[in-house]
Amino acid sequence: MAFDYDLDYKSLDLRKHPELYKVGKGEQGVLLVEPYKSEILPFWRFKTPEIAQESADKICELFEAYRENDDFVGMDMARKFIQMGYTRARRYTNYKGGRKYNEDGSVKARQIDEEKAKSAAIFKERWDEIRKDEDYLKRKKAHQKEYG
Repeated sequence: MAFDYDLDYKSLDLRKHPELYKVGKGEQGVLLVEPYKSEILPFWRFKTPEIAQESADKICELFEAYRENDDFVGMDMARKFIQMGYTRARRYTNYKGGRKYNEDGSVKARQIDEEKAKSAAIFKERWDEIRKDEDYLKRKKAHQKEYG
């Protein structure tokens, strides 16, 4: 089932109402779902590989804390921030300033930034680990079966 963008996320606490959370595709809802957005976003950074490593480590710590608290929504939100770390760092790897398109709508020429590529690789490694995590996958399937 697709992520539900019609909910009032500004006033909704999905830790208290996990039944309303839909996994969706990719990073859908990553900057909406509270209280997780406020808990994870301050640590989400990828400017340099050192900063990306610190960020990925902290977000994975949060992922594990959510697991310990049997909080699948938190686990999935941490996964989304890890995934977004990869996709955004890749965009900045390919396009200076992170903008893919020129003002006229044409695609800019790629300018590879090796430092951002290293940041992306850090997040990609963590994202791959989460995508293979059998416990996470079991919880995801159970959540989707119960709540859609």
